[in-house]
Amino acid sequence: MALIWGIPYLFIKIAVGELTPASLVFLRAAIGTVLLLPLAAARKDLAPLVWQWKWIVIYTFVEVAAPWFFLSDAERRISSSLTGLLIAAVPSIGAVLAVLVGGHDRLDSRRIVGLALGFLGVAALVGLDVRADDLGAIGQVGLVALGYAIGPMIIERKLARLPSLGVVAASLGVTAVAYAPFGLAQLPSTLPSASVLLAVAVLGVVCTALAFVLFFALVAEVGAPRATVITYVNPAVALALGVALLGEPFTLGIAIGFVLIVLGSILATRRAPPSTSESLTQERVRPVPSSR
Repeated sequence: MALIWGIPYLFIKIAVGELTPASLVFLRAAIGTVLLLPLAAARKDLAPLVWQWKWIVIYTFVEVAAPWFFLSDAERRISSSLTGLLIAAVPSIGAVLAVLVGGHDRLDSRRIVGLALGFLGVAALVGLDVRADDLGAIGQVGLVALGYAIGPMIIERKLARLPSLGVVAASLGVTAVAYAPFGLAQLPSTLPSASVLLAVAVLGVVCTALAFVLFFALVAEVGAPRATVITYVNPAVALALGVALLGEPFTLGIAIGFVLIVLGSILATRRAPPSTSESLTQERVRPVPSSR
């Protein structure tokens, strides 16, 4: 799973060399929909979604439709490895949001240090590796990270009782339909290169459809808390692939930012011991993974 959700940034970088962001999002969502929607329908996981369709649409926007477009557009200007490292700040952003909206999590000194380290790592990346004309792309990735942090909160608070596979399949289907007019119109007049076709196939089949099936199996076997360990390995995969296969630079900013962001995320997302009252009332909710 760490490999599967660490490679999208590499293949997005390859695909946007010949496809527009809208076309790439449409193709990836369409492939995922074709593969997952029949499975969700066979398991009767779609009917329960009807009563929460408004929250399904909101979740789709913040977790799939907008982030995939922003990522694709941003990677036309910044490296895949830098993108992957910036996205690694999602757990820290989620920890802040959980406190702000009044969740069960409390900020102890260890988590505060983790948040500080994580955001210091982002500052190191931006300050040492980003040119002034790249700031727009950095802002887009920042919005992606915010969306990826909000998405699981919507699942936990509004969609927790719904079938996970049904939510994912529906969100992909809504995204494919929404992007179809633009994605189809912007397809290139000639067949893209083999590398781009492979990138699109990997994004749709491996990084979307197969990823969710495997993640559900992983959660069932080891539990959601242990499954989140993959979050800390994803940026290493993105960094290694970007440097090794695309010739992206391994800079001082990336070296410092990687260590600080991953360490900060680990510290910031470790739960503080709950109070007695919290331990009696808190429910464990099975999370739906992000649609990376």
